[in-house]
Amino acid sequence: MLLAWILIALIEANFVDTSAVAQSVLFDFDAAPIHTPLPIDLTAGGITAHFSATGQGYSIQAANTLGFTPAGFSGNCLYPSSVFASDLVISFSKALTNFSILYSPQELGCDDSARLKVTVFMDGTPVGTNTVTASSPGTWPSETLGIATTQGFNNVIVHYDARPPTCQDYGVIFLADNMSVTPAPEPPKLRILRSANQIQLSWPTDATTFSLQSNTNMQDSNSWRVITNAPTVTGGNNAVGLPLEIGGHFFRLRSQ
Repeated sequence: MLLAWILIALIEANFVDTSAVAQSVLFDFDAAPIHTPLPIDLTAGGITAHFSATGQGYSIQAANTLGFTPAGFSGNCLYPSSVFASDLVISFSKALTNFSILYSPQELGCDDSARLKVTVFMDGTPVGTNTVTASSPGTWPSETLGIATTQGFNNVIVHYDARPPTCQDYGVIFLADNMSVTPAPEPPKLRILRSANQIQLSWPTDATTFSLQSNTNMQDSNSWRVITNAPTVTGGNNAVGLPLEIGGHFFRLRSQ
């Protein structure tokens, strides 16, 4: 019986508490080896980002390679390797809820600007998309392309989506710098132990938006029920004791 309970604890269903506050992590490319072409892996704040690209891709170059530095850029940046459009493709070692990147498209004295698009995926499944155009067009204007979702994602594609509507002096390429990401909060862990003639279920007290639920049939997603037993608090954890003879139940924490 104890082995069965342990297995249940290992396969518990955890859900991310999106109300929790996570710290943003900045990838500024300044520590990346200069002149290195993609693909490349970079790590910041415990998150590893794998940068790759379609077409002829990008490389790490100084932000002032053009003889000037686009607004907001500094140090090193991602620089296009040709005059042809190339998607920037990034995968992450952790799930994220926010992504943004500073970009600067090739435009010379334009009255309007290109449209760039970001699309995010979770293990290949589309999660969301967003587009933006530079609010202050001109010569190599700078703008931030970003997206925030309640569902986590771990893959990003940055795409040159449309040329400037009226400008004639432009290229379908862009520079990129100062990528900022926010990791999805870690879900609380539900733990299970045997204590005398009971099983003890415990989870962190700061998981205030989660409820403890049980189910006797994992094939029926509608049969989850909230356990209403009032938990005791010990060492920063809620704890609920249930009799061993309760039988074959599955347990999970579910965000309310």
